[in-house]
Amino acid sequence: MMNITNMKKSIKKFLWITLSAIIIIVLLVVIFGGKKKSTIELKTTTVQIDSVTITVTATGEIQPVYKVDVGTQVSGIVQKLYVDFNSQVEKGDLLAELDQSTLLEQVNQSQAMVSNAESNLSLAQQNYDRIKALYDNKAATQASFEQATNQFIQAKNQLLTAKSDLQRAQVNLSYSRIYSPISGVVLNKAVEEGQTVASSFNTPTLFTIANNLTQMQVEADVDEADIGQVKEGQTVTFTVDAFPNDVFTGIVKQIRLEPVVTSNVVTYTVIIDAPNNEEKLFPGMTANVTIEVNKQVGLTIPMEALYYMPTPESMEYFKQKGITFNAPEMPKGKFDKKMGKGTMPPPSMDMAQKMKPTHNKMVWIKRDNICEPIPIEMGLSDGAKVVILSGLEENCMIIVGEEAQMGKEQQQMSGGNPFMMKPPQQKKR
Repeated sequence: MMNITNMKKSIKKFLWITLSAIIIIVLLVVIFGGKKKSTIELKTTTVQIDSVTITVTATGEIQPVYKVDVGTQVSGIVQKLYVDFNSQVEKGDLLAELDQSTLLEQVNQSQAMVSNAESNLSLAQQNYDRIKALYDNKAATQASFEQATNQFIQAKNQLLTAKSDLQRAQVNLSYSRIYSPISGVVLNKAVEEGQTVASSFNTPTLFTIANNLTQMQVEADVDEADIGQVKEGQTVTFTVDAFPNDVFTGIVKQIRLEPVVTSNVVTYTVIIDAPNNEEKLFPGMTANVTIEVNKQVGLTIPMEALYYMPTPESMEYFKQKGITFNAPEMPKGKFDKKMGKGTMPPPSMDMAQKMKPTHNKMVWIKRDNICEPIPIEMGLSDGAKVVILSGLEENCMIIVGEEAQMGKEQQQMSGGNPFMMKPPQQKKR
C-alpha cells in the first residue's frame, strides 16, 4: 500500500515537471522565434522642379507713412477742444482754441502804440517842414535844422516798430486757434480743456494726426550681419500678434544708413511699404518680418542626399538583394567570426574623407537595380533643399539615406546608413 502511494506521488511530480518544461519551451519560441529579423531598405526620392528662397528675418514696428505732430506757438489755457482720439479731420479744420483774453490785450496795446507813433510822426513832420523852410531862407540855424531832421526820422522809426509789434500781436492771436495741417485721423490728443500749455523753445505737441491709415509702413530693425543682403524692391511678408493667421505683404522701400546701437547690438532700420486696405494694422503693432533676399527656381533635391555615402557593408548587403552599387574599389575586409562571414570593417578616416563629397558635390542615383554616384553643380540652398544646376534630370530617382525596419518599429537614418560609424559629436552622453 505504501509503495502504491509513493508511486502516485512520483508520477504526479513528473507530470508537473514535464508541464513546466513545455510552458518554458513555448515561451521561448514566442519570444525568440517570433522576433522578426531586421531589414534595410533604400530611402529614395525623385528630382522635382521647385523654388528655393533665402530669407532674412527681423522685428519691426508698424507706423503711418506720414504723420504730423500739431503744437502751439503761444502759451495759454485750452478753452475749447473740437476733436478727440480717432476723429476724422480735413485740412484746415479747427482742432482747439486757447483763451484769447491776454492775446487781445496785447493787440489793443500795440494798436495804441501805433496811434501814438502816428501822432508823434505828424508833429515831427510839421516841425521839420517849418524848420526846413526857415533854414532855406537863412532864418534858422544849421543845428536847429539837424535836430528837426533827427526828430522826424526817429518818429518814423517808432511808427515802424509799433506797427511791427501790432502785427506780431495779431499773429499770436491767430495762433490761439489751432487748425489741422493735413487731412487724416487723430492718433493722439495730449491736452484737455482747461489745461495750460506753455510755449518755449520746444513747441508742445497737442495732437498727432496720421494722413492715411490705409497705407502703412513697417520700420524693421535688421541685424548688421544680414543688412548686406537687403535691397530696395525686395518682397516682404510679415505677421502681427493681433492676427496670427493672417500674412501681410510689403515691399522694401528704404534702407536707412544710420546705425542703431542697443546694448552693443548694431541694427539698421529698413522701411517697408505695407498696404492696409482692410485697416487691420494699427500704429505701434509689432511685426515679425521675413524679407525675401534671393530666390531660385529649378530642379531641387533634399539636402540629406548630399550627405549619403554607402559603406562597404551596406553595398555588400544590397548586392545580396540584387542591388548593385557602381562605386570606387574599396579595400577588402578580413573575416571576423564575431561579426560574421563576409562582413567588411568600417571605413578608415582616410578612406571616408576620399569617399565623402567635399568641394565637388555628388549624389547617388538609382536606375532599376543599379546605383551610381553622379557629380552635380549646386545652386541656391535654404538648408532643407538645394537647386541643382547640372548633373540631374527631372523625375530622376536619388538616394537620400537608408531605412532600417525592425518589425513594426522603423528607424530612419538621414544622410547615413545602419552600417556607417557615427561621428563623435553625434554620440549621446
